[in-house]
Amino acid sequence: MLIRKLLDCPEFVAGDGTQLRELLHPDKQDLDLRYSLAHATVPVGQVSTPHALTTSEVYYILAGRGDMSIDGETSPVEPGDAVYIPPQARQYIRNTGDIPLVFICLVDPAWRKEDETVFEAAE
Repeated sequence: MLIRKLLDCPEFVAGDGTQLRELLHPDKQDLDLRYSLAHATVPVGQVSTPHALTTSEVYYILAGRGDMSIDGETSPVEPGDAVYIPPQARQYIRNTGDIPLVFICLVDPAWRKEDETVFEAAE
């Protein structure tokens, strides 16, 4: 049995500028998974750097409020929202609230650096 505790996972700044903790990744644990699972935080007043993945991604919002932008379309997000991000979509998320914006990221197939393109700045 594998149980990962969030605070046991090292925090780092991802390529898009979010604070990230990888919970499950088939390249880092001996797991029969196609996907990777991470916990992300965007601090108050911050926005992730626009980026695109060659793979699909799902965000599940846990806390805070924000605006999600996918290929130029922007919509507010709040706790309980699941956001599907198709492959190759240019995306970013902005914290519009007064607490950290916290969400789970599910990438399928699993996230790899070579599958991500990071752009200059938010639109």
